[in-house]
Amino acid sequence: MITAQECTVTKEVYHKGPKLQEGMQYGEYVNNQASSAPTPLSSTSDDEEEEEEDEEAGVDSSSTTSSASPLPNSYDALEGGSYPDMLSSSASSPAPDPAPEPDHAPAPVPTAPQPSKVAKPFGYGYPTLQPGYQNAAAPPISGGQPSNPVYSGFQQYGQQYPGMNQLSSSLGGLSLQSSVQPESLRPVNLTQERNILPTTPVLAPVPNLNLDLKKLNCSPDSFRCTLTNIPQTQVLLNKAKLPLGLLLHPFRDLTQLPVITSNTIVRCRSCRTYINPFVSFIDQRRWKCNLCYRVNDVPEEFMYNPLTRSYGEPHKRPEVQNSTVEFIASSDYMLRPPQPAVYLFVLDVSHNAVEAGYLTILCQSLLENLDKLPGDSRTRIGFVTFDSTIHFYNLQEGLSQPQMLIVSDIDDVFLPTPDSLLVNLHESKELIKDLLNALPNMFTNTRETHSALGPALQAAFKLMSPTGGRVSVFQTQLPSLGAGLLQSREDPNQRSSTKVVQHLGPATDFYKKLALDCSGQQTAVDLFLLSSQYSDLSSLACVSKYSAGCIYYYPSFHYTHNPSQAEKLQKELKRYLTRKIGFEAVMRIRCTKGLSMHTFHGNFFVRSTDLLTLANINPDAGFAVQLSIEESLTDTSLVCFQTALLYTSSKGERRIRVHTLCLPVVSSLADVYAGVDVQAAICLLANMAVDRSISSSLSDARDALVNAVVDSLSAYGSTVSNSQHSALIAPSSLKLFPLYVLALLKQKAFRTGTSTRLDDRVYAMCQIKCQPLVLLMKMIHPNLYRIDRLIDEGAIHVNDRVVPQPPLQKLSAEKLTREGAFLMDCGSVFYIWVGKNCDNNFIEDVLGYPDFASIPQKMTHLPELDTLSSERARSFITWLRDSRPLSPVLHVVKDESPAKTEFFQHLIEDRTEAAFSYYEFLLHIQQQICK
Repeated sequence: MITAQECTVTKEVYHKGPKLQEGMQYGEYVNNQASSAPTPLSSTSDDEEEEEEDEEAGVDSSSTTSSASPLPNSYDALEGGSYPDMLSSSASSPAPDPAPEPDHAPAPVPTAPQPSKVAKPFGYGYPTLQPGYQNAAAPPISGGQPSNPVYSGFQQYGQQYPGMNQLSSSLGGLSLQSSVQPESLRPVNLTQERNILPTTPVLAPVPNLNLDLKKLNCSPDSFRCTLTNIPQTQVLLNKAKLPLGLLLHPFRDLTQLPVITSNTIVRCRSCRTYINPFVSFIDQRRWKCNLCYRVNDVPEEFMYNPLTRSYGEPHKRPEVQNSTVEFIASSDYMLRPPQPAVYLFVLDVSHNAVEAGYLTILCQSLLENLDKLPGDSRTRIGFVTFDSTIHFYNLQEGLSQPQMLIVSDIDDVFLPTPDSLLVNLHESKELIKDLLNALPNMFTNTRETHSALGPALQAAFKLMSPTGGRVSVFQTQLPSLGAGLLQSREDPNQRSSTKVVQHLGPATDFYKKLALDCSGQQTAVDLFLLSSQYSDLSSLACVSKYSAGCIYYYPSFHYTHNPSQAEKLQKELKRYLTRKIGFEAVMRIRCTKGLSMHTFHGNFFVRSTDLLTLANINPDAGFAVQLSIEESLTDTSLVCFQTALLYTSSKGERRIRVHTLCLPVVSSLADVYAGVDVQAAICLLANMAVDRSISSSLSDARDALVNAVVDSLSAYGSTVSNSQHSALIAPSSLKLFPLYVLALLKQKAFRTGTSTRLDDRVYAMCQIKCQPLVLLMKMIHPNLYRIDRLIDEGAIHVNDRVVPQPPLQKLSAEKLTREGAFLMDCGSVFYIWVGKNCDNNFIEDVLGYPDFASIPQKMTHLPELDTLSSERARSFITWLRDSRPLSPVLHVVKDESPAKTEFFQHLIEDRTEAAFSYYEFLLHIQQQICK
């Protein structure tokens, strides 16, 4: 290691010292009743929102809810999930304020809940989830029901008060049987219709609702259901053999978001649902909840509309006109004063890490984006590095240079100076910059090969506990010292196994327990794994899974030898460091009485039956939840789902983002099939299959995926279609289902017979669990376009740019021609395959080389050339890139080059050594159905 003088970081070695005084426990903060003044509703983009929050806080009255209830001391009560039955009161009378619940422990290791007595849902053959993901069915309404049975359905009240949100059988639940058969039910003979892939991207089906409700409904990009027609009973759902569940992207970046500041956040007194476009107004003074059907009073303040400045039209308030809104929350929604944005970077500096060279990219990215880190004047930052010892950095304002403090006792980690290791970003900015400039060279000559990751994480937990925040861990090898050390579990000879894939689960519960401790102290851990060899991601991933963190993975990372991975890290770091972030968040999903949730998928900790704890929430995180039908829905024509995300913004403002989705209820099996959202269904099945792989085996998960196709098409054929058994018939809504399942079976997470590294497989499974639907579908079934003949016909105009729209090609080598060039969009990576006989004009005008032979083997950028072909190609690729948060890395692949193997693995309609072609898979499905 170089001397302190060379790196301008003074160094002290600690062997033993005073212990850190533990920080305050979860929920111990006394509420600060400081009020923030509201403004009327505003509509901002997410990017503008952070800058405008300070201005939004400054007009005239205090932002508190009308309730003067005692301060709740747990998040469960705080978001409103545990309100007692109002048995003695009528539904329309005011309910007493709820008493607060006893505080939860910081984050106990969850135990498996009692099995719920509900009808077995689709996929019941899947074993139960591991503790932490496991969840009993939620009670129909978390807060209890009024005893008066008169409020049992939408139809009980006629709409006496005019409004867009009238919910009656005349508006929703339109049966498809009374009209012409919709396109979604058109029978398709899958074995005869070879070209079923549409030439344009598949869109989410639009629910069969009244036009007014369609306009008001939530965007499928934020919230969608696997079935857009909800079966009346669990029996009907079981007959359809289809999965029922929700796919959520609750914190995604939005261009327009109604932000509401009001003295009163109007919610149902019984189930605590937020008022939304699908409630019914009985008259000016009363509204009926669309989830539990309770009648509530309209608060006086809600009679005034801040947008129209009119009085007496509550149905025109912004909360009732928008299915996605964000409320500025009052102090009633806080357990403690809002935390500052706190960022801690925990960096591997062993020989392996220094050799890989990631420190240069990280430090450079941090220097470039230091002023763009989300936060305010209170933002704090800290750094910890580790090899066989742990190194802290004193960056306290007033020091002339950073001070390195080395703790060698990794068995009993302590903080050498608790108060100066996390410092105010603005006050200590120059010292932070000095450290970032010095870090890449500080360990250049190290010979330390060990990695004490576990102890470094224990130190990070102690450091972050008093406030909470985000820990970013960079690791390059298998942890080899101290708590959480791991042994290599991968046998390279078993990678191509067609049956047994072992070690998909963690080797130790150390990382999970640590994650639960972090979650209890509002700290999320994000893991960046930059490894050239096996690092046991299945064990390490637990630290992020259960603390609501993210996982980034860069196999074979090297600063110079693998420039595409280096570029990927650089681009993803920029997004990671500057994207919107929410702290100390909780999310609750509510649904209409009769429906219940029983399994959640994503990175979080389940605090109660329907409350997810998210120490951090980011715009790139997706979630899924499985549903069952507990009670018949015959009394209603519509059901609704609502997700509420309560979080602290990086500017220290408590906010609640609410999404509400409305869907019709149907009584016939044909209607159920007509409303299948096949992409949502495949993403939910993928999540279920990951759990099955870990709790049972990979072969069981693969069998279950195949059976999902067999069961649903068999049920359709025997109950809806009048087809011959000799043909494989699917409704048009399900025609892509077998193709997508085959694509899943060939995806890294589930494929067999190909040499797949264990860490690669586990990372693919992690991605399935936390990717939003749009990105997950690209990962499962990439899009293929021919790009050597781009034309302006059918092009769209985006920001004064003409963007060609080439048709989608099916993923088969038969669609490739050596005279052409093809772009494959896999979500996080783009491939441009160039045929051997591709036109030299394209090669010269787009790639910048005179002919095929002169194209380099490792080309990762398109040059900016002043030609029409170049402009079209770059415009199209830029448009694809702009539609997602992470910028995909581009690989130009020459025909017959070794690199084409990866490209051809994505051609899922073709046969491989160990897997069916699409046509063979259809014959296999047909054979199983006819058994």
